[in-house]
Amino acid sequence: MRALDTRVLNWRKSSYSNQDGGACVEVSDDLTRIVPVRDSKSEQGPILAFPSSEWLAFVSRLRDES
Repeated sequence: MRALDTRVLNWRKSSYSNQDGGACVEVSDDLTRIVPVRDSKSEQGPILAFPSSEWLAFVSRLRDES
């Protein structure tokens, strides 16, 4: 497995994040097979990487529940 240089990714915050920079989730849409996810308060911290299909299913389920 090749290392992922996350410094070159474009990150975006959840649309539910507030302006105070509270508990924010950031994702990157730059990759085709995986979706990296991180905590915006810890940019150098751990990153979770989900298969794109699983991430789409997760987001779809969240939308269905709201």
